[in-house]
Amino acid sequence: MNSLQIRRTGVAVAAAVLLPFSLAACSDSPADPQAGPTAAAGDPAGGGGSAPAAALPVDQPFGPACAGVPKEGAGSFDGMAKDPVATAASNNPALSTLVAAVKKAGLVDTLNNAKDLTVFAPTNEAFAKIPKADLDKVLADKATLTKILTYHVVGRKLDPKQLENGSFETLQKGTVTTSGSGESYKVDDTAGVVCGNVRTANANVYIIDTVLMPK
Repeated sequence: MNSLQIRRTGVAVAAAVLLPFSLAACSDSPADPQAGPTAAAGDPAGGGGSAPAAALPVDQPFGPACAGVPKEGAGSFDGMAKDPVATAASNNPALSTLVAAVKKAGLVDTLNNAKDLTVFAPTNEAFAKIPKADLDKVLADKATLTKILTYHVVGRKLDPKQLENGSFETLQKGTVTTSGSGESYKVDDTAGVVCGNVRTANANVYIIDTVLMPK
């Protein structure tokens, strides 16, 4: 093969290699010359590839105190989901003072038979913040106790999203306010949610670290 033939063959090979890239570049050119570049696969702005970490699923409990909930049995999240709210609370050791108060107020059947409730449930430690003499006085006064306990109950189920900036009428006919986002929420600006979105058969429960007082 002489040098002219070699030169012609090289040109032909180069053309064959470069042509597909030229065509691809043309086909990828946007019709609008002012249009910006499309997002690469995997870029969240372009909707391709892996999406950013999703927000907490609304059906999952959250909060530091959730770690203390039993993994199995009636007091576990699965167990509580099968029972109405007063019964479910009675199986959670952290809520024993609340359960005793509910029994003294005669509210067990009321809470268990109601539909679609949200309960802000104070822990034993929350009740312990109240001076013992004051707590004993409240526990001995059924009318006052009922007023306080029903202030912790809203007559519909609330998911975490609704708590971000909420105002809700309680069974006591007062108004409870909520604020926050993600896994951090406050109730009436005083009580923190320590284990939220706990499901029972008829209620969503948000366990709180301070007893709420009607305004």
